[in-house]
Amino acid sequence: MTDPMAFNSRRAPILGRNGMVATSQPLAVAAGLEVLAQGGNAADAAVATAAALAVTEPGSTGLGGDCFALYYEAATQQITALNGSGRSPAALSLARLQSEGLSQELPFDHPYTVTVPGACAGWVDLVSRHGSLSMNAILAPAIRLAEEGYPVAPDTAYFWQRAIEGPLGHSLGGQELLVDGHAPSVGEIFRNPGMVRSLQTIAQGGITAFYQGGIADAIARVVQLAGGCLSVEDLAAHTSTWEQPISTTYHGIQIWECPPNGQGLAVLLALNILSGYDLPTLAPLSAARLHLEIEAMRLAFADAAWYVADPALAPAPVEALLSDGYAEERRRLINPQQAAPEQQRGFPPVGSDTVYLTVVDRFGNACSFINSNYQGFGTGLVPAGWGFSLQNRGHNFSLQPDHPNVLAPNKRPYHTIIPAMATRVLDNSLYASFGVMGGFMQPQGHLQVVVGLVDDNLNPQAALDRPRFCIEPNQPGSKLSLEPGLPDETLADLMVMGHQVSVVTGMQRSLFGRGQIITRESSSGVLWGGSDPRADGCAMCLS
Repeated sequence: MTDPMAFNSRRAPILGRNGMVATSQPLAVAAGLEVLAQGGNAADAAVATAAALAVTEPGSTGLGGDCFALYYEAATQQITALNGSGRSPAALSLARLQSEGLSQELPFDHPYTVTVPGACAGWVDLVSRHGSLSMNAILAPAIRLAEEGYPVAPDTAYFWQRAIEGPLGHSLGGQELLVDGHAPSVGEIFRNPGMVRSLQTIAQGGITAFYQGGIADAIARVVQLAGGCLSVEDLAAHTSTWEQPISTTYHGIQIWECPPNGQGLAVLLALNILSGYDLPTLAPLSAARLHLEIEAMRLAFADAAWYVADPALAPAPVEALLSDGYAEERRRLINPQQAAPEQQRGFPPVGSDTVYLTVVDRFGNACSFINSNYQGFGTGLVPAGWGFSLQNRGHNFSLQPDHPNVLAPNKRPYHTIIPAMATRVLDNSLYASFGVMGGFMQPQGHLQVVVGLVDDNLNPQAALDRPRFCIEPNQPGSKLSLEPGLPDETLADLMVMGHQVSVVTGMQRSLFGRGQIITRESSSGVLWGGSDPRADGCAMCLS
């Protein structure tokens, strides 16, 4: 049987000047370009693309999930960070779990894992601060897709079918996202009248229409019928927050991430460690270079697993963690010839269903945007008549009483989804808007594409095409997954160094994430776009 992830054909980077969109679904790219063509800017197009993805990839993303965004404003060269993640129910506590025999771990699809969906507020707040068009205009392409239907893409169909074997197949309301009880097949037309209703309601009534009224009532009802405790009061109290982005300098490029409760901190920690090595002198796919990247990432994950939590309740010492002195201290723990044993803190639980998109408009504004249900279709719970499933993001809370990320009422959990941005230190101009979706692969993906872009001067498509490694968070010690395409010598050398190597093939390569990159040349304004071959999507530009 032919490997559907063989990547036998060549993809060229996309070049343009008048605006570009890159994401994992071509119809969503078209939605973003449509809004750009109407005069919208990067914020408008990002939300249009996100809404279209909620229609065309409902397992990975939607109104029942959360979002994060970084926005580069060309006129001021300032970057803002939007935290569109929701909080746990006010009635949910560690004591409640303990009284119900759930003190060790929550099942990943338990209704207690449903946190307030932050996506809708995030969409509206991003447009309110940075956009230029109405929500009616921005959501129109997605409404049309949901109403008229669309042919389901190959990767989406595959993971939709897998979801039936999980929460979607048995959760309340899950049948609403199936066709006569089955997942849509490749090329089958899927229509979602419930999503039409949801998007029209938001277009007309904004945040209030989602978090108060019929949608909120339906969300609370289905969660409570399933045995959860999310309430209409929890939904009504929700707010997004605007945060100060965090960054570090890597070889003349400033890399920007959202602060905790997102795990972008792990990217910056690892890059700080790697900045002490001369990576360009090492062959790009050699064991010597990959070993340093892997070991830096392990150290970064060990810190992130402890320090990433809701900053309102457990703020991380970000400045100290990102100091040169701390990077040097951590760097000394790396043996260039030997894999280290398991780090003390370990890793949080794993999940990988997310969508990432990036937009750069003709003015040079950029939006790096990510939206997720966490695992496929989240809990699979669907509020009756509204066409979207509810996330299981609360599964990422710790149940250790002394942990900064311990479950508590009205608290945001450790979040895997992270958008990224890069600017030139020399003049603060936009260098790249990028991201690699996929649970705990995301910091590793960011690290690997930054090294490809900055150290190896690759174009965006080449950086995304390069074979990746993945440290699996649910595996102990030096467990290391690798993609086909790495030299046999590299695999052998990594094993000699003590890494427990396995090569992952076929559709399981979704483990390595799905990325999108747009870079911008500072003098000419030429945009270079790349889209991950591990997904259904593409990068496209306006003429």
